[in-house]
Amino acid sequence: MWRRAGMIGIALYCLVPFYWMVVSSFRRTADIHDKSPLPAPWSLESYEAVFAEGMGFGRSLVNSLVVAGTTTAVTLLIGTMAAYALARLVFRGKNAILALVIAVSMFPGALLIVPLLKLFTTIGWINTYQAMIVPSMSFALPLTIWNLTTFFRQLPYELEQAAMIDGCTAFAAFRRVMLPLAAPGVFTTAILAFIATWNEFIIAVTMVNDQSRQTATVRIAQFTGAAKFDTPFGTQMAAGVLVTIPLVLLVLFFQRRIVEGLTAGALK
Repeated sequence: MWRRAGMIGIALYCLVPFYWMVVSSFRRTADIHDKSPLPAPWSLESYEAVFAEGMGFGRSLVNSLVVAGTTTAVTLLIGTMAAYALARLVFRGKNAILALVIAVSMFPGALLIVPLLKLFTTIGWINTYQAMIVPSMSFALPLTIWNLTTFFRQLPYELEQAAMIDGCTAFAAFRRVMLPLAAPGVFTTAILAFIATWNEFIIAVTMVNDQSRQTATVRIAQFTGAAKFDTPFGTQMAAGVLVTIPLVLLVLFFQRRIVEGLTAGALK
C-alpha cells in the first residue's frame, strides 16, 4: 500500500505543474490569478494571443524543429560511428578518450557562453542556425557516444564475424547487422538528445537576437503584455503547452523503443 501511495505521490508531483499550466492557458486574462481547479469560463484568448500577428511564435516553433532535428541527426551520425569504434577497436588510450568525452559534458554551459560568443562574432555566425546547433552538439554528442558505446559492447562479436565470413566488409557488417540490433539504444539516445536541444535556452538567447531565427523557448521568454513590463502569464502558459505537446507525442509514439533501449542489457 505504501509503495503504491508513494508512486501516486511522485506522479502527482510531476503532473500537477503541467496540469496547472494547461488550466491556466484556458483562463481569460482577467481570471489568470484564479485558484479554481478548472477555468470558469473556458477561453481560447491566450492561444489566440500566442499566434497573433507580430508574436512570431509559429516561426519560432519551426526554428526549434530545425535546430533540434539537425542537432539530433548529426549527433547520431557522428556519435554512432564513434561509439562503435570505441566499443570494438582495440587501441591504447581508449579508456582515456571515453573519460575525456564524458568530462567535456560536465562543463556548465554558462562557462562556455562568453568564449563561444566571441568566436561566433569573429567568424560571423551570430543570428544563424549553426550558432545554436554546434554548441548543442557539444553537449548531446558526449551523451550519445557514452550511451551507445556501452550498448555496442553488449552485442556479441560473433555477429560481425559471421557477417564478414558471408562477404560483408567491416562497415557493411556495422550498417546491415549491428546497427539494426542497436536500434532501441539509438532511438532512446536520439529522443534524449532531441528533448535536450528542444528545451535549450541559454545558448539560443545569447547567440540569436533576430526574431526570425529565435527558438520557441526564447520567444516565450520575450512575450510582453499590453504594457511593456507586463507579464502575460496566460499567453506564456498557452505557449508552454504548445511547446510541450510535441515532446509528449514523441515519447508516447516511441514509448516501446524507449523502454527497450533503457532496459537493454539488463537481462542476459
